[in-house]
Amino acid sequence: MKKNPIYVSLLLAFVITIIVSCKKESFNIDARENLKEEIKSLSARKSSLTNPPYDLNVTLRGECTSENEDDCPTGHLKFRQDPNPEKIIDLDIKVHHLLPNHEYLLQRAVDAANVVDGNCTSTTWLTLGKGLTPQSILTDGEGKGQENLWRNITMIPSGSKFDIHFQVIDKVTNAVIISSDCYQYQVR
Repeated sequence: MKKNPIYVSLLLAFVITIIVSCKKESFNIDARENLKEEIKSLSARKSSLTNPPYDLNVTLRGECTSENEDDCPTGHLKFRQDPNPEKIIDLDIKVHHLLPNHEYLLQRAVDAANVVDGNCTSTTWLTLGKGLTPQSILTDGEGKGQENLWRNITMIPSGSKFDIHFQVIDKVTNAVIISSDCYQYQVR
């Protein structure tokens, strides 16, 4: 059977058109997704400029010796400063997968005021508790613990900004068990 050159040319043009259209549609989908992500990023940056970080949700992680990551030492700190004139920060700490029936301490270190660069360099650790009184976090028989701590920061001027990071240490050995990344905080 002899092939008609016009028919072959039309078929080839049709196939090329389909391929180019698909690539164009794929490009448009990718471009739209990238644009959506960029808009979300800009919105988050705008929000952080207009809504200073008065409250933090801090994740603490430790060295994992288990093959199951769900068994690794972890903690979560809800760091909240209510808009009140007393300038009290509530520090609700929860820890998991630590030694059972053991005492730990929550500490924080802050860099110089108003030098916020996202790089926590301070190693001047302050043990946190109930006001100025350090308070232990006692774990139960499963290695879980929680404590409601607080700190009065009346002496720090409103608007002050800090790079801040946290760690939980063993009360007996002072070994760091879990620690956080660097966070930024602003005093109300």
